[in-house]
Amino acid sequence: MKRTILIIVLPLVFAVLAGTVSAKSFFKTGEPAPVFTLTAITGETVSLASLKGKVVVLGLFHICEPCLMQGTNLQKVYEATRGKDVAVVGVNSAGNSKKAVMEFLATFPVKVTYPYLIDPNKITDKLYGGGRFIPNVYIIDRDGVIRWQRVGNMDLAGPDVILQEVEKLLASSSRSM
Repeated sequence: MKRTILIIVLPLVFAVLAGTVSAKSFFKTGEPAPVFTLTAITGETVSLASLKGKVVVLGLFHICEPCLMQGTNLQKVYEATRGKDVAVVGVNSAGNSKKAVMEFLATFPVKVTYPYLIDPNKITDKLYGGGRFIPNVYIIDRDGVIRWQRVGNMDLAGPDVILQEVEKLLASSSRSM
């Protein structure tokens, strides 16, 4: 019985550890954020480079339940940071059509009002780690450097974890000005 459990459990443990190691290889904390220019579902062009000088909260999403929850958290972050030097941006990094993304956004429990970009060529997936770990949230400082990054849904903590990191960057950059 113990041997059977070991045969089942050990491969699972190794798979989880391998996934963690692989995920860490994509984390780019302390590195310049790769820049991109995409079109929002509303039609305007948004460039990450044009947001330099602001603290940026960047969410990379596919069409999935964890992404719906994290995208909802980003809406709460967007609302909480209005009037501050913060830009919240969501990206459908899976290459889904505008129609599919619009249908997905319609299922959110809140109306998404932050810029939500379409990435038909999966540029952001390539730049930020291949889309194997979704949802993915990055916080980028005013100089364009990634200062914080998390993979997966943070629903238990809600938007508070993200807001704390944003506030830290806002406070540190106001002290250095």
